[in-house]
Amino acid sequence: MAGDLAKQAILDGADLILALGGDGTINEIVNGMAHSGVPLGILPAGTANVLAMELGLGGNAARAIPKIAECAPERISLGRLRNANGERYFICMAGVGLDAEIVYNINADLKKAIGKVAYWIAGFSHLTKRIAEFQTAVGGERRKVGFALASRVRNYGGDLTIASGANLLEHEFETILFDGGNPLRYMVYFLGVAIGTLPRMNGITIDHSRRLEFDAPTDRRIYVQVDGEYAGHLPATIEIVDQSLTLLVPADFRERLGLKLTEALMPAAG
Repeated sequence: MAGDLAKQAILDGADLILALGGDGTINEIVNGMAHSGVPLGILPAGTANVLAMELGLGGNAARAIPKIAECAPERISLGRLRNANGERYFICMAGVGLDAEIVYNINADLKKAIGKVAYWIAGFSHLTKRIAEFQTAVGGERRKVGFALASRVRNYGGDLTIASGANLLEHEFETILFDGGNPLRYMVYFLGVAIGTLPRMNGITIDHSRRLEFDAPTDRRIYVQVDGEYAGHLPATIEIVDQSLTLLVPADFRERLGLKLTEALMPAAG
């Protein structure tokens, strides 16, 4: 497992780890590196390359290699999922409900053959039936939703933006809650994602939080994904773990996010 290799490399005295792979491979490596001081550099070689696209490294490893030398270390926070599967860190996002069910049911051979298109095919096939709903608690408020996203990045799937206010250098999630179980409603939501009107849509709640709780319904298993990988099912909690990874980011990354140094290094209260 990539995480075990990363952990052993740190024990052996490595002063830098480069991850060549997609978001799933990077997630494994992050779980072996959490709370260490060793920097992680990203070389994209996966299906969506969400983290690499977020950082501005692109989706091609050969083109990203020269950029690594110009990157600088930033101490960032990670997300942490806790459920019946145990504890798992993530760097980009956690999804509960609809997108996690798509990840759980994706055909691995089809994904290998046609890449991201396989997710679109699987997604539209799920919109022919009612979306399962579940209870979530964010900031002390409970509500019933069909899809919840806790994101540290703006990029989603390599091509889209859902959490437009997310920031990898801040110490919180941008949370997007999707109300309802009618599949036609989700077709409208996805149209809103595509044309950039999602934040203004009825049924969408966008906020910032450091902790979310999810209850399992009695009649349906609700799945969870982290960084695009299946990660078990509800009940679950998702929370921020402050400044728990050193990540190499392009020199202009902070400027592109519009952040000052002190804003990113100070953990949020609570």
